[in-house]
Amino acid sequence: MPQILKAGAEYSKENLIRDAAAFVSRGGVIAYPTETFYGLGADATNEQAVGRIFEIKGRNFHNPVSVIIGHAQDIYPLVRNVTDSARKLMDEFWPGPLTIIFEASETVSPLLTANTGKIGIRLSGNDIARGIAEKTGKPLTATSANLSGTPECEDADQVIRQIGDQIEAIVDSGKTESRIGSTILDASCEPVQIIRPGVIAREIVQNYVNLV
Repeated sequence: MPQILKAGAEYSKENLIRDAAAFVSRGGVIAYPTETFYGLGADATNEQAVGRIFEIKGRNFHNPVSVIIGHAQDIYPLVRNVTDSARKLMDEFWPGPLTIIFEASETVSPLLTANTGKIGIRLSGNDIARGIAEKTGKPLTATSANLSGTPECEDADQVIRQIGDQIEAIVDSGKTESRIGSTILDASCEPVQIIRPGVIAREIVQNYVNLV
C-alpha cells in the first residue's frame, strides 16, 4: 500500500507538499490531485523515474507525457522558444487547466516527447500540484494516475484500486474539481492547434489566439 498523505488538523498542506516532494526528489512515483484528475508524478528529469510511469500505466512509449511546473518562468530550460500565441495563452490561462505544447529543448528526455521534439507544459491551478513542482524545483510528470485505457481517477480510492500497489505515495485531497481533462493546445506553430478539447472551450481560446 502507498503512504497516504492527507492534510488535517495536525498535518498542514505545507507539510503535505514537503513530504510529497521528498518522495519525488528521491526518484519515487506519487499520485497527486490537479484541478482535473489525479496525476501520476515523478521527477521529469529522472529518466528511470519517467520509465516507471510507463510501466505503472502500461503506457505505450509512443505516447508523450506532459509536465507541470511550479512557476511560469520554469518553462525556459524545457523549451526552445515561446511564440507570441503561447505567451498570450500563458498570460491569460495560467495557472489553470491548459496544457501548452512547445518546441522542446535538447535537454528534455525523448521519453517525455515521444520523439516528437515537442513538450506539453502546464502551470496547474491546483496549489498542491503546483507546490510539489515548486518544492522539488523540477518539472513534475502530469499524465493521469490510472491504467492506460481505463477511466481517469477523481479521488484517492480510485487511484488505490487501479495502481495503488505500484506507487510510493498518494496525496489525498478528496475529489477533484473537474470531470473533464485539461485543454491541450499546440502553440509551437501558427495558427494554434487544438490537440485535445477540455475544460477551456474553443470559443474562449479563440478570443486570444488564431486556431486551426
